[in-house]
Amino acid sequence: MPAPIRLRELIRTIRTARTQAEEREMIQKECAAIRSSFREEDNTYRCRNVAKLLYMHMLGYPAHFGQLECLKLIASQKFTDKRIGYLGAMLLLDERQDVHLLMTNCIKNDLNHSTQYVQGLALCTLGCMGSSEMCRDLAGEVEKLLKTSNSYLRKKAALCAVHVIRKVPELMEMFLPATKNLLSEKNHGVLHTSVVLLTEMCERSPDMLAHFRKLVPQLVRILKNLIMSGYSPEHDVSGISDPFLQVRILRLLRILGKNDDDSSEAMNDILAQVATNTETSKNVGNAILYETVLTIMDIKSESGLRVLAINILGRFLLNNDKNIRYVALTSLLKTVQTDHNAVQRHRSTIVDCLKDLDVSIKRRAMELSFALVNGNNIRGMMKELLYFLDSCDPEFKADCASGVFLAAEKYAPSKRWHIDTIMRVLTTAGSYVRDDSVPNLIQLITNSVEMHAYTVQRLYKALLDDISQQPLVQVASWCIGEYGDLLVSGQCEEEEPIQVTEDEVLDVLEGLLVSNLSTPVTRGYALTAIMKLSTRFSSVNRIKKVVSIYGSSIDVELQQRAVEYNALFKKYDHMRSALLERMPIMEKTASNGPTEIVQTNGETEPSVVEPKHPPPVTLPTNQGTDLLDLLGGNDMALAIPNTVPTKPASAGGELLDLLGDLSLSGGPAPTPAPSVPTSQPSFLLDGLSSQPLFNDIAAAGIPPIIAYNKNGLKIDFTFERANPNPNIAVITIHASNTTETDMTDFVFQAAVPKTFQLQLLSPSSNVVPALNQGTVTQVIRVLNPQKQQLRMRIKLTYTHRGSAVQDLAEVNNFPPQSWQ
Repeated sequence: MPAPIRLRELIRTIRTARTQAEEREMIQKECAAIRSSFREEDNTYRCRNVAKLLYMHMLGYPAHFGQLECLKLIASQKFTDKRIGYLGAMLLLDERQDVHLLMTNCIKNDLNHSTQYVQGLALCTLGCMGSSEMCRDLAGEVEKLLKTSNSYLRKKAALCAVHVIRKVPELMEMFLPATKNLLSEKNHGVLHTSVVLLTEMCERSPDMLAHFRKLVPQLVRILKNLIMSGYSPEHDVSGISDPFLQVRILRLLRILGKNDDDSSEAMNDILAQVATNTETSKNVGNAILYETVLTIMDIKSESGLRVLAINILGRFLLNNDKNIRYVALTSLLKTVQTDHNAVQRHRSTIVDCLKDLDVSIKRRAMELSFALVNGNNIRGMMKELLYFLDSCDPEFKADCASGVFLAAEKYAPSKRWHIDTIMRVLTTAGSYVRDDSVPNLIQLITNSVEMHAYTVQRLYKALLDDISQQPLVQVASWCIGEYGDLLVSGQCEEEEPIQVTEDEVLDVLEGLLVSNLSTPVTRGYALTAIMKLSTRFSSVNRIKKVVSIYGSSIDVELQQRAVEYNALFKKYDHMRSALLERMPIMEKTASNGPTEIVQTNGETEPSVVEPKHPPPVTLPTNQGTDLLDLLGGNDMALAIPNTVPTKPASAGGELLDLLGDLSLSGGPAPTPAPSVPTSQPSFLLDGLSSQPLFNDIAAAGIPPIIAYNKNGLKIDFTFERANPNPNIAVITIHASNTTETDMTDFVFQAAVPKTFQLQLLSPSSNVVPALNQGTVTQVIRVLNPQKQQLRMRIKLTYTHRGSAVQDLAEVNNFPPQSWQ
């Protein structure tokens, strides 16, 4: 056979290929020749063929058929063959292939070879692809080489030991004696690999970490020698002596000094020297300074040293290199909570980064800017962030708007400033704000009683200028519906009032109903606002016409609202003024989500539902309305709770989950309404004080029933009849627990057909004791004026043995005496 071409010729030939197909043809032809040579056991050119195969492997072509040839080269006595064989093993083999185990004996022999370069090849291969089995078998040889005086072998043995520890952590103690003298070595290569080995051992074992803390003075001394030594051409990089070793030592010091006062104290001085003496004009110096900053921040360093570290990051922000600026912003973001005042000094530089062209730097600068906002700088920071919101890319607007909302809620100097700021956000980025922004702003406006006239005027002006920002339009519609009389009367004192008539206001709202820019949710807001104005404006006939038109809308949500409002005009006109009164002040829940009425065990805050503030029935939202809950109909009515005994639970809208996909009379289930105070009939509002409501109740001799009995929880209903009103049945639930563990967070909820009206009182407790050692009682009042058979769906929620349990049940076996 003719001699195969050399590697250089193959590379030159492949590079002449003009197309991928031509290159593939060359590779296939050469692979065929190499296979033929392997089959003929050609020892002369095996090394050359494997070298060419490795090049093709690097180009992405399959080369697995050369694995055994690599093993043959490793077993050869020639150094050139061993070098290519070990290189091929590192590239073509890994621990997932059993063939690599055949190398173990060869590597062991080469680790004991008389030539250091052969030993070095074996160490490199074991440290690169050695499996856990190989590491266990060869750890002893590695440990011997770690103790040798040959610095060439010691540095390779140290890196190989790192791989062995990663694969078999329990062998860590084997290398502990060999580490004693590693840091005394003068050779920088050995020092570097020794520090890597010590770092790996400290990260993997708390015992090793405690053992090596005594080396801190020695590490400090090495680092000091590096920064104080003169020019050394062998280790100099851009005028800095061995920056790679400095960085490794700083990382090890960071691990050793974390949560340890003595170690931190020992390294404070050297860290200050590195921070002040390192040249910053080159990237090498910046890398060392960055590691120094991270070390200072992680250990228990002095306050002055931490300020110095933050000032270094502040200087990084002025660097022309984008990567350095990004690193500085990321590091400041991590430290802003612990060193807030020191970071505040660089506020102007951080804000300037908002104007950077790089999107990654912009995002980090925006996050850091929001972290710096406090009560003292809220006005200035919001001015800069609102300017950024105006000009930033769309991908930033949602996060920026959310950040402005949260910061304004937390640090607003006044309610007017708060309202103006949020309106500015809605005007400039309304389409990007979160879904909970609208109810949050509505609650803010509702609770700012003195700002109602000013707010509705500002929102009306904004509505005239632009109706494309849907959240802004929704808030404006809600406010005009609530406070339209203040807008028309011109009662605004904060700014010059505008002159506007009732017809002009209605024209704007009707325009929203027909606008192509309006979403179905916005139309629902507008229609409800028009309905509310029927009690605030004199143009009732015009409002009736508008409402009746949408009774046949193809939008089911809008149609439902219109039908309910028409019913309110015709059949229940005497209730309209009470139902459409202004919203009372809404209580804020602990969350930052939409406005909610806190409920537990089917109850609401007493401060939300008060007799002197009869709550109106609706708040425009993207969900349906609950007006027919009071007007009666074919669906189910919910229990309206009174007081809250313990902790917040689900919001009012969640009660509608009781309906599920079932309507007791076959009609459609109503759309869930927003979490707002819901109107109750007058009998439900009687006696909302904390005094007992049923002092006048007498036993009626009605037999009790078992409403629910499952999983150890039993619910019994007992019945009474209210003396003054025979149409009211009083049901007392008795919840008992037969299991061995208490049932906590117990919540009972109920729903009935809408021909009934239902009221839940406070439960005696939200914990059902185990082993029938007590019961939880709760009173239900049911108004049944038509004397129909009572049906009820109940929802039970509780926590048992650490797991949340939820169940639905229907109760249809009420005794006739309870409803006749």
